[in-house]
Amino acid sequence: MALFDFANIANRNKHTRFGDFSIAPGEVKLTPGQIKTELLSGLTVALALVPEAVAFAFVAGVHPLVGLYAAFMVGLITAIFGGRPGMISGATGALAVVMVALVAQHGVEYLFATVVLMGLLQIFAGVMQWGKFIRLVPHPVMLGFVNGLAIVIFLAQMTQFKVPGTVVSDGHGMGGGEWLSGLPLYLMLALVGLTMLIIWLVPRVTKAIPAPLAGIGIVAAIVIGFGLEVPRVGDLASIEGGLPAFHIPMVPLTWETFEIILPYAVILAAIGLIESLLTLNLVGDLTGQRGGASQECIAQGVANTATGFFGGMGGCAMIGQSMINVKSGGRTRIAGVAAALFLLAFILVGSSIIELIPLAALVGVMFMVVIGTFAWNSLKIMRKVPLTDAFVIVLVTVVTVLEDLAVAVVVGVIVSALAYAWNNARRIHAKTYETPEGARVYQVQGPLFFGSASGFVELFQVETDPKEVIIDFADSRLVDQSALQAVEAVALKYADEGKRVQLRHLTRDCHKLLTRAGHLIVDSDDDPDYGVAVNYGVRTGILGGH
Repeated sequence: MALFDFANIANRNKHTRFGDFSIAPGEVKLTPGQIKTELLSGLTVALALVPEAVAFAFVAGVHPLVGLYAAFMVGLITAIFGGRPGMISGATGALAVVMVALVAQHGVEYLFATVVLMGLLQIFAGVMQWGKFIRLVPHPVMLGFVNGLAIVIFLAQMTQFKVPGTVVSDGHGMGGGEWLSGLPLYLMLALVGLTMLIIWLVPRVTKAIPAPLAGIGIVAAIVIGFGLEVPRVGDLASIEGGLPAFHIPMVPLTWETFEIILPYAVILAAIGLIESLLTLNLVGDLTGQRGGASQECIAQGVANTATGFFGGMGGCAMIGQSMINVKSGGRTRIAGVAAALFLLAFILVGSSIIELIPLAALVGVMFMVVIGTFAWNSLKIMRKVPLTDAFVIVLVTVVTVLEDLAVAVVVGVIVSALAYAWNNARRIHAKTYETPEGARVYQVQGPLFFGSASGFVELFQVETDPKEVIIDFADSRLVDQSALQAVEAVALKYADEGKRVQLRHLTRDCHKLLTRAGHLIVDSDDDPDYGVAVNYGVRTGILGGH
């Protein structure tokens, strides 16, 4: 199985290889063959959703059907209205580990109310178009994200190697229980390896059926046909149930209730949107699609609001299932809708069949997802990229595994921003020369902002400079209030020495904001027009840039 290289996703206009499928940017034509591929891909995703939805329900401390209903409703609504065809959403572990404390303290009805509020917050974020800020996530953070998530997906499969019925929630995931040993362990490993081998071989023989579905089907047939005693889906819990029914959360409509659910709703909304928007970017890099961040926020919000009223635990985009879908050939909304409907069919009429599927087959599929998700090339490029970028990749990977995705992304963005600010702070310098009239000219180069303000002030030799000094900002840019104050400070130093200083190539709003040094600005026809402040000046201390 050829591996997708997330480190080279910047080349967006050419065909990309993922698994054994050639992915070309652009619209997908719905031919009969493509529709069949979409439906089979949806079936594959639905089969992989079942054990994860059940497991995450256990993590959150709720009934398995609460997780399955969330996977169905969130998956269906986001597949129809989401910002990126090909994405798969459902109940996720990142949200489940936050929910467990709420359920333990206040009960499942408070969880449903929290999910409703979570959805409303996500809708608000979409309406405000806050999804666009995902572009601030640097590429090293993305690499750390996919690497960390691949490890998390791998570790999540380890619970399937425990004796059925002994696995319990420890508040951070599925823990406890006894590990398989002896013949059951060897048989489990053999079936996992066989599934992975089938997924690797099938695309080299035929593309008529998605490789993961072939792996699940063949291994399930072997297990059922020979009556092998291995853990199966039914050993986790029964997935039989009816249609999700409309249900208003039974919680007191009081301010106290709002105070209880609001912190959880904010955290869940943030985690859900971060994971969904990062998945949106990754799927977009695979399929050559752009945009849709705000639409995805609204779709996730609508899905979670509806799920809270139908007895579901809420959810967000799932990178593992999205990769299964893309690798299986799913490119349109049909695959996501089909996955949700297949999952509902499993709950209503197919539970007895689905419960016979060996967990080893599903683990093998997820292991192949891990191999395809991990950015292997990042191991090579870390020796070539700046040390800070390499550190961010490792940091985000570790924090993703030890904490959660949202914390990891925030930490990675902060570290990257600080590193960027530090690098730009060191770029400030000035070229100097004397004019025929005897004035000294400082040609400032580099951005002037809070990080470089001190270095800017140190550029000038106020005591030894001549009576006439010209500071030229043609190759610089004032970014914030700290920059304005630094210019003001330098101008006042020269004034205190009885020397005349001229400020050139500053914008008109800088002229207005430099309260005491503004009269020193020399207007030129080639003055820049970037903005430093919006409504308020230096006196108010509230500044913003364009």
